Amino acid sequence: MAKALVRKEISEEVIAEVLDRYDEVGIIDDAAFARAWVSSRHHGRGLARRALANELRQRGVDAEVASEALEAVDEEAEAAAARALVDRKLRSATGAPEAVFRRLVAMLARKGYPAGIAIRAVKDALAARDAEAAEFADAIDADALEDGATGL
Repeated sequence: MAKALVRKEISEEVIAEVLDRYDEVGIIDDAAFARAWVSSRHHGRGLARRALANELRQRGVDAEVASEALEAVDEEAEAAAARALVDRKLRSATGAPEAVFRRLVAMLARKGYPAGIAIRAVKDALAARDAEAAEFADAIDADALEDGATGL
């Protein structure tokens, strides 16, 4: 909010006064904002902790406040959200299993998911899709891929 007021060429004294007053009456609550942001963006857009942390940082939320808000998204919640995203995208995915695998892992990476969670979610979803995809998924060494080896 301070940045917006500076852009509107409001004096520093007035900005400080307004922000102090807003803080006193509870209008500005970074912790509540961060919790709401994390909940909304994780459940609505399927974003992982890394992407959420980046968004909160871009919005000027203190790292400690952001960290507390991000505790609501644990590894299990991230893995479940990744799998739900993959399942939804897989319904309309076409092409060879290798290409589908790469596209889906890349989609999860763009949403901030760690490599291990992304690879495992796609591998498990492909294994449940059909025989060809299951055969491809069985050949994937998720641990090796996560460590940067080829695994295929």
